[in-house]
Amino acid sequence: MNNLDHRQQKLKVKILDGQEKSLKNEAVEISQTDHQFLFGCNGFEFVPYANNQLDSEAEANTEKYIEKFLDIFNFTTLPFYWGQFEPERGKPRTRELKNAAQFCQDNNLTVKGHPLSWHTLAPDWLLDLSNQEIWEAQLKRLKRDINDFKDLVDMWDVINEVVIMPNFDKYDNGLTRVAQAKGRINVIKELFAAAQKEAPKATFILNDFNTTAAYEILIEGCLEAGVEIDNIGIQSHMHQGYWGLEKTQSVLERFSRFGIPIQFSEVTMVSGELMPAHYVDLNDYQVENWPSTPAGEKRQAENVVEFYKTLYSHPLVKGITWWDLIDGQWLNAPSGLLREDYSAKPAFNELKKLIKDKWWTENKNLKTDAAGEIEFEGTLGEYTLKTKNKEASFNLEKDQAKIILNLS
Repeated sequence: MNNLDHRQQKLKVKILDGQEKSLKNEAVEISQTDHQFLFGCNGFEFVPYANNQLDSEAEANTEKYIEKFLDIFNFTTLPFYWGQFEPERGKPRTRELKNAAQFCQDNNLTVKGHPLSWHTLAPDWLLDLSNQEIWEAQLKRLKRDINDFKDLVDMWDVINEVVIMPNFDKYDNGLTRVAQAKGRINVIKELFAAAQKEAPKATFILNDFNTTAAYEILIEGCLEAGVEIDNIGIQSHMHQGYWGLEKTQSVLERFSRFGIPIQFSEVTMVSGELMPAHYVDLNDYQVENWPSTPAGEKRQAENVVEFYKTLYSHPLVKGITWWDLIDGQWLNAPSGLLREDYSAKPAFNELKKLIKDKWWTENKNLKTDAAGEIEFEGTLGEYTLKTKNKEASFNLEKDQAKIILNLS
């Protein structure tokens, strides 16, 4: 659990002076500027902010949110729920989401779009279509949005919660009917093939909350059918209590057997009373007031530290996304890292210590040798190298033993 060699790399840097000559016996400073690992949080609040849709009070509060967000995260998920994104057929909210994605890019946040297909929050206008027409509309939507956002979003949850999709019985949504007719694996295969044809270099994810053998069996079937899954997405909403170390390690062991990178795509832990265990669907628990408590905040912080350390120590995990930075969002739960007054909970402070201290490379003051070279070891990610008069940026990547930097 404590072996983090897979997150580190030794690197020799040969530094040239801009004229292709070695920079000998020169003092340099190496500073880490970002992680390669994706430490994320959903950023739905960015949408109204980036589109100037807030009054002055809400804008000021969102700026507090943004300051805290950028303090620790380098990755975000933006909402592409079809029914909200295109409530009226042919009139998607493309401009609004582009503005939000551009804001994220300007603030050095990698963006994931969530999701391209999901039976929940599907548009009502699908209900008037035949199965074939629904499927054609789904494929058209996927291709359109991947292309419209190709310069801003290169990571997508292709399909969300497909394990339950054919059996979903709370309301008709159109896509459930299609999944029943076509079968889950055929649905996944066609969607992934269409997505990869539009953007061969993008990252496409299969995402689900189901961590039982049913999800494993579905993944096995997809791989046997030739589906190229770039990342496995695993949701971990713990409103009813922290998984604990044993379950977390078990989930990692079971899903790592596929050898596919894993993202923990939606992580929640509450800092108040736990949701009663008898609720099967978390959405059925509806309360108006769900306060955070001192004891709950202490528990949340301890669980966050253990959970993140466990995931970060596993070589196949490439990202963790917290779900809702601030309390009172989904289900009114106290599942944020910030209270409703935007003050930081202990969990926020402890997570920041991990991301920006324990797992962060301290500034290194070095001196080039007679060959113009330095050597150092650091956490994988982005770095800046500075001399007295010049600087350059570079990426520290695994199994990259040497690079040449020509300072301009």
